Amino acid sequence: MAAPPAGLPSFDRPAFAARFGAALHRAGVPVTPERSGRFLDVLHLLPPVDRPTLYWAARLAFVTAHEQIEPFDRVFAALFGGQADPADTRGSPDNPPLPGLEPGPGAPPAASPTPPRPAAGPLPGGALRPDAAGRALERPTRTGAERLVGSTAEALAQQDFGTFGPGELDRLDRLLDDLAISLPLRRTRRREADPQGRHIDLRRSLRRSLRTGGETVRLARSHGRLRRRPLVLLCDVSGSMEPYTRVYVRFFSRLCTRAGSGVTAEIFVFATRLTRLTPVLRHTAPDTALRRAGRAAPDWSGGTLIGRALAEFNDRFGRRGMARGAVVVIFSDGWEGEDPSAVGRETARLGRLAHRVVWVNPRKAAPGYAPIAAGIAAALPHCDAFVSGHSLAAMAEVFDAIAGREPSAAGRTARTP
Repeated sequence: MAAPPAGLPSFDRPAFAARFGAALHRAGVPVTPERSGRFLDVLHLLPPVDRPTLYWAARLAFVTAHEQIEPFDRVFAALFGGQADPADTRGSPDNPPLPGLEPGPGAPPAASPTPPRPAAGPLPGGALRPDAAGRALERPTRTGAERLVGSTAEALAQQDFGTFGPGELDRLDRLLDDLAISLPLRRTRRREADPQGRHIDLRRSLRRSLRTGGETVRLARSHGRLRRRPLVLLCDVSGSMEPYTRVYVRFFSRLCTRAGSGVTAEIFVFATRLTRLTPVLRHTAPDTALRRAGRAAPDWSGGTLIGRALAEFNDRFGRRGMARGAVVVIFSDGWEGEDPSAVGRETARLGRLAHRVVWVNPRKAAPGYAPIAAGIAAALPHCDAFVSGHSLAAMAEVFDAIAGREPSAAGRTARTP
């Protein structure tokens, strides 16, 4: 990659393109993910050597109509410190302005002569005066590009998983490493010594009495040992869920490879049939895990038979103990290719076995969404929580539902205990 130009700092181009596009969208420019990707391609092919070059690269990528120029100029000027409109640096200053066009924000008046640029040197307050080419000699002030990409992690946390590109997935991996799931606890039949325990430990009390000639001087006490509940993840890998499953599987692989976390996780994927991925995802890098998962599940990106997949899980794994007392999380948009009543029936069976059933639907975050798809409508009465999980920030809501804390989003559905 070429060295950063002298006039602009080094910055993270994918995050810059994404956040610049988001700022333009908020200002009224109809920016699409395709245009942000086009702008990123331009930055890679033609690295901006100065701000005018950056201006024109962004304008050609984002602006498609004359009425979009004014909000684009306003956002560009705001992000880069209110400087003069770079568009005004093209052409001769002696040419008359075109009829009907106004100069960009911050542009100098056409009639006023350009004042002579002072020599480079220190300014009052310790700042440094730029040289004749407009470059700061040293200690440059913080520019709009630095402010724009200064919170990359925050931008990735709010970005929808379905819009992630390969480079963004690599940065997401580092954020996924910091996620920690808090599972509910359950009291087991095994007990451990505790002087303040509620139960009298007869065996330990009798053993102690041997030291005092058979007289029980002090009773030994104990309490039930607490363990984390197991976690079972069932992920829909049909075609409609493909943009999200590539992120979910990366997260699943971390649960399987994270040592010392105390989390016992079982991973399954389904489209037209059920596939257990727990052995496949162990001890593998995220990209390797994704490739192995695709090879292990031949129906990847196929149709969706949720009822059949849940029935197979209940018959082969859940009823034999894997789902008993566990927290079961289903990642699916609820599109069922067969009888939707089977989804409700099998979810009800799963709810009678599991401690909690959480349904994660990334489509829930869409404006105006309502759970009217037949599959999701049949399943929700038997679920403890219904959350979106469409972004890294929304995954916190999923973790709250897993831990039994009240999810923050509306639209929850709780089954009757």
